[in-house]
Amino acid sequence: MMMGFGMMGGMLFFWVAIIIFSVLVVKGLFNSGDIRVKDIPNNAKHILEERYARGEITQEQYQTILRDIS
Repeated sequence: MMMGFGMMGGMLFFWVAIIIFSVLVVKGLFNSGDIRVKDIPNNAKHILEERYARGEITQEQYQTILRDIS
């Protein structure tokens, strides 16, 4: 009788672990995109600084775009 409850508990634990693991994997896949969204203003500023440093844009263009993204 006790062995039946032990096996049932083991199966319950197994399925709960599978469900939790699946939820964490799916959540991790969707959260990876959120991190990039938060970094867009910093990334845009970095790209702008690189373009200015390479001479692709003038100082006026740099300041105008910097105001727009800030």
